[in-house]
Amino acid sequence: MELIKQRRLESGLVSERFPEVSGMVIHMTYYQVKGANPVLMERIVNVFPTGHAYFYMECMIRDCVDGGFDLTSTIHGMIKKYKKLAKGKLICPGKTDADTSEHASIAYEIRIQYNKQA
Repeated sequence: MELIKQRRLESGLVSERFPEVSGMVIHMTYYQVKGANPVLMERIVNVFPTGHAYFYMECMIRDCVDGGFDLTSTIHGMIKKYKKLAKGKLICPGKTDADTSEHASIAYEIRIQYNKQA
């Protein structure tokens, strides 16, 4: 937890790193390989200019080690090209006690709003 706090602080604020961004919405659907229902959960993250520019989402599988979903490069690329919408999928690179790869994945949709230019 302490490491996540530190990384979040080091990432800076959205308003400082990306002054052209007025906000973004990240919609994620988490999937698990095991279980009767493959959809583990749905999550919507609203990112405001006053929030941290930290775009790493933890894996929701309880015994996952070194896993998670890093949306940083996707979001940076979108902002660089002034893209408003991106969709994709990511597979968790972590491992579980059962040593299964591809134990979890997400489908994401990212929408970015930009400040109006003068």
